Amino acid sequence: MPTVQTHRQARNSQGSKRLFIRYTLGIDTGDSVKTVRLIRNGLPFHVLAGFQKATQLPWSDIARLAAIPQRTLTRRQHEGKLHPDESDRVWRASTIFELAVELFEGDIPAARKWLQTPQPSLGDETPLHFASTEAGAREVENLIGRLEHGVFE
Repeated sequence: MPTVQTHRQARNSQGSKRLFIRYTLGIDTGDSVKTVRLIRNGLPFHVLAGFQKATQLPWSDIARLAAIPQRTLTRRQHEGKLHPDESDRVWRASTIFELAVELFEGDIPAARKWLQTPQPSLGDETPLHFASTEAGAREVENLIGRLEHGVFE
């Protein structure tokens, strides 16, 4: 599968997070100033559509993860652009997804399944739902880090 190979190559060279976000969102994460400006200006809607296509998450999950109501998503699609706060949440969502993909060594279906499965350490919520706030996203990132290091409690 080409995507898996891309993730492994990325981990070996510059980190999978950087390449995956560049691939799914079309953002060069090597330039943080440029990235922040893009987010502040609002990402084009096609970036979110690309994220949905790459992750194959249902639009309802994408909307919940990025905290954008479905009707607002439809409006943004017609406008062609997300607002800065929405763009920031899409960035956060892509980071969470990428960390999950990395946890499962490039296996996107396994990462997607894990993100949609209730986790006891998250109060039996799914990581996708729990990561819908900044605090929740940080906790999902922490959980992924613990799992990567074999710490299950």
